[in-house]
Amino acid sequence: MISLPFMLSLLSGAVTVFAFAPFGWWQIQIAALALLFILVQRAKSAKAAFRVGWAFATAAIAAGTHWLYISLHDYGGMPSWLASLAVFLLAASLGLLYGLALALAKRITIILQWPMTLLLLMPCCWLLADWTRGWIFTGFPWLATGYAHTNSPLGGYAPLIGVFGIGLLASVVAGCVALIIMLRRPHWVAVGLLVSVPLGGHLLKDLQWGTALGQPISVRLLQGNVAQEMKFEPEQIAASLALYQDMVMAQRADLIATPETAIPLLSSQLPPDYLDQLSAFAKQNDSRLLLGAPWSTAPGIYLNSVIGIGNGVAYRYDKHHLVPFGEFIPIGFRWFVDMMRMPLGDFGRGDLHQPAFHVKDQWVLPNICYEDLFGEEIAAQLFAAADRHAPVPSILLNVSNIAWFGDSIALPQHLQISQMRSLETARPMLRATNTGATAVIDHRGQIIAQLAPFTQGALEAKVQGTQGLTPYVRIGNGLPIGVALGVVAILWLRSRGRSVYD
Repeated sequence: MISLPFMLSLLSGAVTVFAFAPFGWWQIQIAALALLFILVQRAKSAKAAFRVGWAFATAAIAAGTHWLYISLHDYGGMPSWLASLAVFLLAASLGLLYGLALALAKRITIILQWPMTLLLLMPCCWLLADWTRGWIFTGFPWLATGYAHTNSPLGGYAPLIGVFGIGLLASVVAGCVALIIMLRRPHWVAVGLLVSVPLGGHLLKDLQWGTALGQPISVRLLQGNVAQEMKFEPEQIAASLALYQDMVMAQRADLIATPETAIPLLSSQLPPDYLDQLSAFAKQNDSRLLLGAPWSTAPGIYLNSVIGIGNGVAYRYDKHHLVPFGEFIPIGFRWFVDMMRMPLGDFGRGDLHQPAFHVKDQWVLPNICYEDLFGEEIAAQLFAAADRHAPVPSILLNVSNIAWFGDSIALPQHLQISQMRSLETARPMLRATNTGATAVIDHRGQIIAQLAPFTQGALEAKVQGTQGLTPYVRIGNGLPIGVALGVVAILWLRSRGRSVYD
């Protein structure tokens, strides 16, 4: 029989989807986590804590990424039951991390009998589960806790401790709420943190973490709105090539960018004068072009790339963080990929550290689709450039095609992820996408221009690049992860030598 705590965990986990874009009700996340921590605190054993933690996380991930079904079923042709099962198994597998983390917190709590676990141990264990999800099996940190707070007071901490640090603080705030509810009276530490943590983030938002570099550049971000089911059809390829050539050459700008794989052919397969005409346009108008296109460096080796045209120097950025099943096939899962009618396979990987593209006074660093989920990698690229005394990127550019997920909440969720990258690095982020969300985000994480999704057009804006390294760029996730590991290790060591039967 399903217990009431288990059902409450499922429900509270599922509603956390409303804390993220496009809804933005981050307060729901705080309330849901507070309820979860209360359920864990009241659990009679570590096993019971595991069950409620797993149920909460599984429901949260499944509700937040249900759009994966569209990719698998609508475009991949997978039977509906199998597509649904795949989404559930992904969420359930990742949910294990949170169940184990809270089971550990519960075991230590039972042994130590320490009431402050709600404010310290559970938030730290929750953070470690969030962080582990960001790298295990190459990582899937979509909807990590901190992403809900791009527009909350906690967003002010992003330049200091990044998305995972914000997730830790959100969990601490939730723990404060839980402690006050359980004690049925104010607790001076909990009340103090409830006031000081959001207030600190609000005050930090007024600080300038980056300064202007050079003069602004004019940009045009192209959104072709090519239907995903038609993109790789032979009759559509010629139309796509003509579409993007016309869109690029319609008007000059300092930088013109297309979405990921907007040019769906290798350079050797393009019409003989295709790139030459674009190069001539760029030279005549003093424009720089960044074109999403596949690239081959040797027979059988293909890269998901961005090609730069217009500054007299050959430029190419190759995607380095590939999507499992979409761009590389994990060992033993060829059968799963073969069940989908998608042009999927194994791509080559680019280097983590690649140079930026020079556009007037600015240096533009591309990332491709899924790569902007990994803030620590973008931060490492910025820091490495500064450390090598190379030009440090002043503008970030994400080129994406998430038409695979239809008209779903995946689009605004991805936009929110890009906002977090801007907050962490104090850099503007440009987004050129096939169906949305094509947007310009300033160095403070604010959307200053955006095209309507599922429309064809060009987004034009003036963009000011920035310079300077935020604390997060310098140390990455080191501070929040170090604190969490330290707290858990110290309390675990204190619990050693004592026993408990649960």
